[in-house]
Amino acid sequence: MADFLFEPYAPASVPIARGGLFAVRRIYCVGRNYAEHIREMGNDERDPPFFFAKPADALVIGGADTPYPSLTADFHHEIELVVAIGKDGENIAEADALDHVYGYAAGIDMTRRDLQAVAKKAGRPWEMAKGFDFSAPIGSIEPASNIGHPDKGAITLSVNGQERQRGDLGDQIWSVAATIAELSRFVALKAGDLIMTGTPSGVSAVVRGDLLEGKIEGVGTVRTRIV
Repeated sequence: MADFLFEPYAPASVPIARGGLFAVRRIYCVGRNYAEHIREMGNDERDPPFFFAKPADALVIGGADTPYPSLTADFHHEIELVVAIGKDGENIAEADALDHVYGYAAGIDMTRRDLQAVAKKAGRPWEMAKGFDFSAPIGSIEPASNIGHPDKGAITLSVNGQERQRGDLGDQIWSVAATIAELSRFVALKAGDLIMTGTPSGVSAVVRGDLLEGKIEGVGTVRTRIV
């Protein structure tokens, strides 16, 4: 046993719908993967999607509350399909990419939108706008062996029972397979990685007390209250 200076933190994990836990190594996110969301944010839909990251311990699981973060007055929700990687690989061919998927979940990419706007204007990294504590609520993971590889179906998010986001997985610019293939050119993917695949239009601000409920047809749900 190594002589650690302090006790190592337990690994972050997500419940699997049929039982057990999925240990999480890294969380990657895809930016600008739905054309309508690209337009609502004032960006050019001809620009290719790109990648950023959140720390694994940013996850919020089991419907737990999400604290309203410091240093923001414009806290936004972004409902997303989450891909759980179950097999290592790098420079993965698109034709082989789905072989690396363990399963799927519904997740929410919480964003300090005002901090993001400042960072974008200054040409600085987005990390403090995207990778802060409790920034990644997620539902349970459904194994692909049970649900297949969903490439169409409604993706929605409601706040206090009022729908704010609605799209379809078929509207994604990059498919799951294309996303995995491209991301694996930049980094070696490992079992335990999660990929948040982008959000449809309708993102908006939330306040303390708001109940967020996301649903992806054929995949599952995610729920959290802002406190």
